[in-house]
Amino acid sequence: MISLTDIQKILRGNIAVDEPMAKYTWMKVGGPADFYIEPMDKDDLKAIVAYFHTHHYSWMILGRGSNVLVSDEGIRGAVINVEQALSKIFIEGGLVIAEAGVRLTKFVDFCIQNEFVGVEMLAGIPGTIGGAVAMNAGAHGGEIADHLVEVEVIRNGHTQQVKNENAQFTYRHSGFDQDVVLSAAFKLQRGDKEPLSVKRRELILRRNETQPLEFPNLGSMFKNPPNTFAAKLIEQAGLKSKRVGDAQISEKHANFIINLGNAKAEDVVRLIDLVKRTVYQNSGVMLELEVKMIGFSSSAKEAA
Repeated sequence: MISLTDIQKILRGNIAVDEPMAKYTWMKVGGPADFYIEPMDKDDLKAIVAYFHTHHYSWMILGRGSNVLVSDEGIRGAVINVEQALSKIFIEGGLVIAEAGVRLTKFVDFCIQNEFVGVEMLAGIPGTIGGAVAMNAGAHGGEIADHLVEVEVIRNGHTQQVKNENAQFTYRHSGFDQDVVLSAAFKLQRGDKEPLSVKRRELILRRNETQPLEFPNLGSMFKNPPNTFAAKLIEQAGLKSKRVGDAQISEKHANFIINLGNAKAEDVVRLIDLVKRTVYQNSGVMLELEVKMIGFSSSAKEAA
C-alpha cells in the first residue's frame, strides 16, 4: 500500500489527501480522491507516473474536469493534474507544439496571434490540449485531429511519438485511453489575424447565447447520433427542464445537464438514465455518453 510519505519521496510538486473532486470538475460534483497531485514539471510527472506504474497503483490524469463526472464516493487512487507541469506552447519547424496542460482558449489565442488557421472552432471549449486530444474534441464540423501531426505520450511506462494515422481517431474518441498525453504537434495553414479574431469572437458569442454557461455543467452530455443531434432528440422527447434533485436538463440547450446548486453525481446519473430510456422509447435511438464517468462501479457505468 502506497502512503503519503512514499509519494513525497518521489514528487517535487504539490499533493493533497482526500481532496474533494467537486473543486476540480466543471459540474462541481464528486467525492474525494485518495491523493490529488500537481507535478512541478514534465520530469516530475514522468517520475510519479513511472512510480505508480511500477507499484501497480491506480491513478488517472485530470485536465480541467470539463467532461468528467466523478462519483459521490470519489476516486480510489491518485488524480494527477498536469496544468502546471505541461504548460508550454511554441512554434518549432513550422509546427505549433502545445503541451497537454495548455488550455484550449490559450491554444486558440496563440494560433490566432501567430496567424495560423484551423483551430478557431475550439474557441470557448473549457478544456486542455491533453483532454481534447484524448477525446478528439471538436465543434462546428471540425475536430482537433484534423490538423494534428503527432502526439507525444507515455505508453506502458515509455515515452513515444504517435503519428495521427496511428492514433485511432474517431468521433469523440482516440486510442489514447490508457496513455498520458504529454504534447501534440499541429500543422496549420497561415491566415490573417483580423478575420480569425472576428471568427473567434463570433463563436464565443454563439456559445454564450446557446449554452447554459451561467450554471456548472459538463458541456455536451451525449454524442450526436449519425444524421441528427442529441439535443433535438431530447427536446422531442419532452425532457427539457426535467430535474432530479439539483441536476436539471437545461432549458437553453437540451444536451446540457446543469447543476442548480447542490446536485450530487447520483442525481446526474439518474437524469442520464431517464434521458436514455425516454429518448429510446420516443425515437428508437440509444444515446451514448460523451462525458467520462469516473469512480463508478461497472454496473453503474453500464446503466448510464
